[in-house]
Amino acid sequence: MLETTPTKHTRANSQPQGLVARLSRELVRLPGIGQKTAQRLAFHLMKTDKEEALRLADAIRDVKEGVSFCTQCRNIAEGPLCEICLDPKRDTTTILVVEEPSTLHAIEQSRAFRGLYHVLYGALSPLDGIGPADIRTHDLENRVQNGEFKEVIVATNPTIEGEATAIYLTKRLKPLGVKVSRIAYGIPVGMDIEYADEVTLLKSIEGRRDLG
Repeated sequence: MLETTPTKHTRANSQPQGLVARLSRELVRLPGIGQKTAQRLAFHLMKTDKEEALRLADAIRDVKEGVSFCTQCRNIAEGPLCEICLDPKRDTTTILVVEEPSTLHAIEQSRAFRGLYHVLYGALSPLDGIGPADIRTHDLENRVQNGEFKEVIVATNPTIEGEATAIYLTKRLKPLGVKVSRIAYGIPVGMDIEYADEVTLLKSIEGRRDLG
């Protein structure tokens, strides 16, 4: 059988395929991105203008090099303190505890809270070996003890891990003389009760309030 020497056209085709596959493998590492979505994004970036694609690359590089964590609340920040902790108009007597910065920003967009925050970056999960030291609960305890907070609102997720974290924080913070509350979970507005799952129904009943 005669061996054929790869042509210039063949080499040109093989190289982009390898590079696009590499890009897909990196994109699929992102949360919520499956293999097909990663491939679509990779081909989109390949077809888009070079300048536009490089702006995305530059933005990613700038975030990794210029963004760190707030030394006070552990939110993402471009300096020692985040914009929220630097805002003099915030209520400094109330602190809301969340698991991730994404939750913090979702609450901020709702404009329903004007106090300060504290980010845990996770929740207690003994089965996964995640204990208080891993989410640095001592940072929150020290902050409450040394501050002038009147209330700590625990806004961990309505999961087994989130509930365990809320219970643990309540036991640790109440002796410090601060009010500890838990955000209410229930049936979303516009949703038929019959379609709610058991956990949602349970939380709705537990979080009931007086009328009138």
